[in-house]
Amino acid sequence: MGAGRKARNTGETIKGKAKEAAGKATGDKGLEVEGKAEQVKGDAKQTVEKGKDTFRHGTR
Repeated sequence: MGAGRKARNTGETIKGKAKEAAGKATGDKGLEVEGKAEQVKGDAKQTVEKGKDTFRHGTR
């Protein structure tokens, strides 16, 4: 997995956690939900990248 992609995906997950926490702190349900969605998106991208790595290394 490219380090750049991994960092972007991790950054997206962290940004989502921050938004979720801010939403909870301010009572903004929309921001909270948006944060959770970003976390899921970042985690899904990480899973896809890991799957690609497994496929690449497992077929040799």
